[in-house]
Amino acid sequence: MSRFFRQAGDSDSDSEESDEELLTSGDEDAAAPKTAAKPAMSRFLRTAGSDSSSSDSESSDEDESEMSDEEPAQKKKSRFMRGDSDEGSEDEDVKRVVKSTKDKRLEEIEATGKVMDNGLKINDWVAISNEFDKLLRLVQRQSNAAEPLPPFFVKTLLSLETSLNAALTKEKEAKKKMNATNARALNSMKQKVRKTAKEFEKEVQQYQDDPEAFEREFAVHAQPVDIVVPKPKKPKKGADSESDEEPVLDDRFTTVGKGGKAMSFSADNIFKTLKLVHEARGKKNTDRGEQIRILEKLLEVAVTSYQRIRILLALVSSRFDYNSSITSYMPTDLWLSAQHEVDQLISIVVADSSYSVQEDTEDYDELIERHPATESDGVVRIRGSIISFVDRLDDEFTKSLQNIDPHGTEYVDRLKDEKVLYRTICRSQAFYERTSQPEPLARVIMRRLEHIYSKPDAVVSALESSLASSEITPSVTLASSTTTSSLIHSLCVHLYKADNSLLRTRAMLSHIYHHALHNDFYTARDMLLMSHLQESIHSADVATQILYNRTVVQLGLCAFRCGLIKESQATLQDIFTTQRVKELLAQGVHQQRFQQQLTPEQEKAERSRQLPFHMHINTELLEAAFLVSSMLVEVPLLASIESEEQKRKAISKPFRRLLDFADRQVFTGPPESTRDHIMQASKALQDGEWEKCRDLIQSIKIWSLMPEVASVKEMLAKRIQEQGLRTYLFTYAPYYSTLSLSLLSRTFSLPLRAVTSMISKMIWNEELSASLDQSTGVVVFHRIEHSRPQQLAQVIADKVSALLEQNEKVLDIKLGGSGGWGDRSGDKGEKRGEQTQERRGRGDRTRGSVRGGPRGRGSRFAQGLGNQMTRVR
Repeated sequence: MSRFFRQAGDSDSDSEESDEELLTSGDEDAAAPKTAAKPAMSRFLRTAGSDSSSSDSESSDEDESEMSDEEPAQKKKSRFMRGDSDEGSEDEDVKRVVKSTKDKRLEEIEATGKVMDNGLKINDWVAISNEFDKLLRLVQRQSNAAEPLPPFFVKTLLSLETSLNAALTKEKEAKKKMNATNARALNSMKQKVRKTAKEFEKEVQQYQDDPEAFEREFAVHAQPVDIVVPKPKKPKKGADSESDEEPVLDDRFTTVGKGGKAMSFSADNIFKTLKLVHEARGKKNTDRGEQIRILEKLLEVAVTSYQRIRILLALVSSRFDYNSSITSYMPTDLWLSAQHEVDQLISIVVADSSYSVQEDTEDYDELIERHPATESDGVVRIRGSIISFVDRLDDEFTKSLQNIDPHGTEYVDRLKDEKVLYRTICRSQAFYERTSQPEPLARVIMRRLEHIYSKPDAVVSALESSLASSEITPSVTLASSTTTSSLIHSLCVHLYKADNSLLRTRAMLSHIYHHALHNDFYTARDMLLMSHLQESIHSADVATQILYNRTVVQLGLCAFRCGLIKESQATLQDIFTTQRVKELLAQGVHQQRFQQQLTPEQEKAERSRQLPFHMHINTELLEAAFLVSSMLVEVPLLASIESEEQKRKAISKPFRRLLDFADRQVFTGPPESTRDHIMQASKALQDGEWEKCRDLIQSIKIWSLMPEVASVKEMLAKRIQEQGLRTYLFTYAPYYSTLSLSLLSRTFSLPLRAVTSMISKMIWNEELSASLDQSTGVVVFHRIEHSRPQQLAQVIADKVSALLEQNEKVLDIKLGGSGGWGDRSGDKGEKRGEQTQERRGRGDRTRGSVRGGPRGRGSRFAQGLGNQMTRVR
């Protein structure tokens, strides 16, 4: 039959029978090879039933083809065509040996050693070097699997060292040197063998002392697990559902771990396994997940408190090592497991005071069990650091919040874990209070303070409620302090007594922030000024500078809520002048201009410093408070200045730029953004339309984010009325000789008493050239015309005053800008403070024409803070 008409279903036996018939009937040459008459099957028409033996027979020689003719065709049946009876008959005779991965690895180590022996015979050090590297990798896998060092490796290492010394000696004496490649390999092997011998010095010494004992110990540990078992039969297709059930385990099998590694966990070999895990930690081929599973098994079989503490210290460290990337955060399930184990560790050391975990301890043998009875003072001190675990938990929690989308539900779910983290921090604080460890106690109190200083009272109460379920609580809690302010005060007072100046600085800033958050402006202001932080903050670390910026901004918002407009404007001006508000508050990465791109390392460092979204200060609300404060300060000042030269001297340059831009607009539509509302309100205030100004300011929607929004809007309406009156008097004073106080009271909807008080204050500050006639109820304006020399003298006085103030600022920085807030001398600071107050006192009683000069910042506090605040980059 032609191979093109051959069907795919034809079997090999049929094709062979047809070939035999053709050969016996018509062929004269009986000795002709069978393959000559047999057509080759097309590879495209072959089916599963066709046997691969046909292709083999075609390519074989004549002898093989004759031998295949004598064999029956049924002997080489396809494995797909075999029946159950054939398979069953073979299974009865065929046996297979099951070898563990450990035994396979040992055989591979021995095979590698034999290859190295062959290389030594022919002096091939290149091959020896390659095989030695392979041998070290196999031994490393042996150590990772918590298995002892094979005696064969030690024997090979000793013999290799001897052969290496002999080869080096022979090479020095030989007249004909070996080739360069082989010589480099020889020198490389010298270094490798020396390094390896030093690494396994203890095992090599044990083997040299007693080889038989070393081999016996290895044989006891490495029990053979080779079991000869019959090959299991494959289930039939039509089997019942019972065949799908799990087979019953045989007692002859040993439970093995991943990769076939037989692991035995018992209380006797806990410390040996711990040592192996510690040695494998940080190495290249270490399976971190396997290490965690080993330590979890060890924790289950641990008996004593000492064993559990040692295992928990290693287990928490292994969980933190699982994610080695700096950019990505720790998975939530691993974080929760680590947090639970830290809690468990604290519970153990608190329940049993005879065990203590400390960073600095005396050296001790880590392979033996330690008991309080064997210690001199009855306390077992274990080397470890709970505060490091707490710091890492807190950092990983912050990093996860930085990387999760804050507008999704995942962020809210992750934020709920802050409650258990705060509970762990408080428990660790209680532990350090009991063990009297001052340095870690100050660090953990700082961590606790960072979680509550910027939060409202309701959130702090929710966090503190988690301590009710804890068996150990710190000495200072919300229940004992009754208010959040007293709680934070107690924590900060403890940190003020610490030796660490960084912790003192951060505690001071946190305390000021909390006072500002609760509208206690004067206390926060006095604490900031007395700390002199504004003089030395530029030398602090970036995180502390960010905290300082946040504190100053919150202080400005506090002044705004309290109605202290000048103080608010002076406080917020320095940070808004930089035009990098988000970057300075760690709420966004600054966009570089003029193609000054950040390097990848700088960008990573910048992003790692960003605050979580729930800690952000709303920048739009901040800008609204700053612009409104600038409007209430700047608009009356512009109305009081007559010369164009003095009008160019602005108090708030950002506000003046926006106002000038709005003045240049030909057409002004309805306000849309917050800036539009404030600019149109400023124009209305300049025109004397205080009611329109009030309506525009109160219609800004961002005020709803501020607490006590009704009182804030009421305060703004009152300040707009007062500044509208001041603007009106400055603008129209040259056109009046007298003005009725009752008319002013009706025009600006202010009490007559308030109008009289404001005009008296303006006359006293020499802002207004007028006098009050209380008998008639009018204000009498005095016109003073300055001559040209007087005007020039006034300009010179302004410039000299500005130069003097700049000189004093430079002098203050040179004298007090290098030290921290706690390192300054009290007498020198007090003397300079008195001199500064005296100079500012002289500057406050100046003529109204100097209003555009440096006195325009307002009160003494505003001048001091505005002048001394350093812009943190």
